[in-house]
Amino acid sequence: MVSTDQVKELRDKTGISVMQCKKALEDAGGDMNKALEMLKAKGAEIASKKSARALKAGAVASYVHSNNAVGAMVLLSCETDFVARNEEFKTLAYDIAMHITAMSPEFVSAKDITTKHREKARELFNKEVDESGKPSEIKEKMLAGKIGTYFKERTLLDQQFIKDGEKTISDLITNAIQKFGENIEVAQFVRFSV
Repeated sequence: MVSTDQVKELRDKTGISVMQCKKALEDAGGDMNKALEMLKAKGAEIASKKSARALKAGAVASYVHSNNAVGAMVLLSCETDFVARNEEFKTLAYDIAMHITAMSPEFVSAKDITTKHREKARELFNKEVDESGKPSEIKEKMLAGKIGTYFKERTLLDQQFIKDGEKTISDLITNAIQKFGENIEVAQFVRFSV
């Protein structure tokens, strides 16, 4: 039997409904970590099912750092005005704007990285890898790893969230999709700095 304290703790950690938390804990035999993993997997499944839905509403949020020298605006899209007006949704948009201000991503997702960007990164790291003196097969793996890391650091959805290093921005959005039951995505963002 799962206690109400366990359900409350899981709900506080995830923000997901009490019933989903209770079911996950029961299925996990009361193991909190296992329940978290189950909810994460279920969230990814729900997000993939909803990804084709049309986004007709959303919220624009902005964040300006206290030094007034850097800030960002983000358009977080969703399916309905009902969700767009929700305070938790607005807070998510604000948190993403704050993250963009701090981390300065260049791309929303990996699909936004053009061939030109990839070629430029390849040129940037190619000389460094060539000078390593390793066999060509290992050089190619090293180059792929460096390029992968380079773009992961510059892609918003892949970045570790500044308020919780255990979650990525993609994880935040997946949790929101599971919580609100709608497709949600970062439509666009812009970052300003002096």
